[in-house]
Amino acid sequence: MKHLPLNPQIFIENRKRFIKEMKPDSIAIFNSNDEVSSNADAQYRFQQNSNLYWLCSIEQEDTMLILFPDNVEEKYREVLVLIRPVELKEKWDGKRLRAKEATELSGIKTIVWLDSLDALLQKWIHAADNIYLNTNEHDRKPTNYATTRDYRFVQEMKQRYPLHNYERTAKLMLNLRAIKTKYEVEVIQQAIDITDNTFRRLLQFIKPGVMEYEIEAEIMHEFLRNRAKGEAYGSIIASGDRARTLHYVFNNEEAKDGELILMDFGANYGGYAADLTRTIPVNGKFTSRQKEVYNACLQLHNYAKSLLKPGITLMSYHEKVGDEATKVFVKMGLITKEDVKNEDKENRAYRKYLYHGISHHLGLDVHDLGTFTEPLQQGMVLTVEPGIYIEEEHMGIRIENNIWLTKNGNIDLMKNSPIEVDDIENLMKK
Repeated sequence: MKHLPLNPQIFIENRKRFIKEMKPDSIAIFNSNDEVSSNADAQYRFQQNSNLYWLCSIEQEDTMLILFPDNVEEKYREVLVLIRPVELKEKWDGKRLRAKEATELSGIKTIVWLDSLDALLQKWIHAADNIYLNTNEHDRKPTNYATTRDYRFVQEMKQRYPLHNYERTAKLMLNLRAIKTKYEVEVIQQAIDITDNTFRRLLQFIKPGVMEYEIEAEIMHEFLRNRAKGEAYGSIIASGDRARTLHYVFNNEEAKDGELILMDFGANYGGYAADLTRTIPVNGKFTSRQKEVYNACLQLHNYAKSLLKPGITLMSYHEKVGDEATKVFVKMGLITKEDVKNEDKENRAYRKYLYHGISHHLGLDVHDLGTFTEPLQQGMVLTVEPGIYIEEEHMGIRIENNIWLTKNGNIDLMKNSPIEVDDIENLMKK
């Protein structure tokens, strides 16, 4: 790992929260993700299972976590399973965790090697009534079914132990992971601070003629030199009309004089994601029209931020932001009152110029777990990211910050990142 060791209290608290939701006489088993081959003998970079990481902080492959709070043997109530270090593999792929190191990272005292697990696990399963197993149930996940390790393990367990009652960890994780502890927010803030420093670097770097991929390279340079793992997601560096493509990832064109450039990027630090979007003038100076549209987007951003409080649902929130966008777009002349009067309620008039959602949950995953239908709760971290996309003017603007909901109102974790027209222009002058 590149980042400094995290406070193990993050993961100790997370396990306590999960165990509290388990039924009596239950065992929960979490697996690491697969190592996935690409071509020849190469493999894609390993990405740990988010639920497993949330509970124990271990980023190593072939890891398991077993939680059995009612185990009569107290030392086996929390068990971290690791691959046994092998000298030959370490010569090729590097050092693997020792038991003491894993305990320091996770706060789990009992470490079991994977090659000695079977006999122990069978004994524990026989003593339990319910088995919690992990699957990826994110609502935005593509519908194609992939036989990942989690799903293979579900089938294996049901074949070996058909008479047990099986429960879904995903249903518990949806609510638990959505609400961040103060320890988690501290790590998210570190990811955000790295991202903000990177944006400030870009304000000094961008000028007419720069290539989008050169900006992407600056982002990666700043992330890595600040101990980030890398990007939390593929950076979007979209100048000119390309800014209207929401997930533009080619980043291979020239940023030209007179254009705006939309940059959507975030650091991954300690497994946690930041998610920033800023739109700036390539030459350092907004035109009067660019300033008008930018300030309209900023108005929507601030309005949405004011609504994002515990108690509102994301469905109701998006509807209210849509109402405000309608007023703003009518005032700008993008749509008419007649358009609004005749609009399809399932495809409202404003959506011609703002065709995506305004907020999503943020955490270990950039589109983190969390409900869209239940009221928001304190402790959640969400993005606020309205945009205005005008095909006729070859212009796309989006402004995004990350917000932490607390009992005393929301806290903008990106409040220090330049966002006003004057601040952006002044920093680009320097």
